[in-house]
Amino acid sequence: MRDGSAIRIPGAAVLALAGQLWAGGFYLSVENPGASPEARKVGAALTIKAVGCHDPANAKVTAQAIGMVNGELRTIPLKVTAMSEPGVFALARQWPSEGRWVIQLLGHNDGVVTSSLLRAGPAGVDLKSWRGEMREFTAAEIEDMLRN
Repeated sequence: MRDGSAIRIPGAAVLALAGQLWAGGFYLSVENPGASPEARKVGAALTIKAVGCHDPANAKVTAQAIGMVNGELRTIPLKVTAMSEPGVFALARQWPSEGRWVIQLLGHNDGVVTSSLLRAGPAGVDLKSWRGEMREFTAAEIEDMLRN
């Protein structure tokens, strides 16, 4: 007769390792730059903080503005400025005031990817529109946020 524990032990080990792999995650937190004199000094429209169980000093963040201007889809790469605190970045406004815009933030840290989307316009960035995922957003998702 076979001992069922021989099957349960490897299965439990796989589940435990999978839990550790996803524990804590890696996310980008977006905040109003008003609380940071350093971010205000560079004219930041928002601050970005790498959070989760990964080393924030290893985080890399890139950004782009995707916009609809006069019926034409435009993409503008944006400069992200690293702040003195590891894993904290500032993003100054670099997109035109005309049109509708979505800011796409993409974070990488030790092989893990996370991304965020926010609406932006003439008044600045709408922090309440923030959406974040532990993956890259698709072009369709970005266009949907841009249109709605």
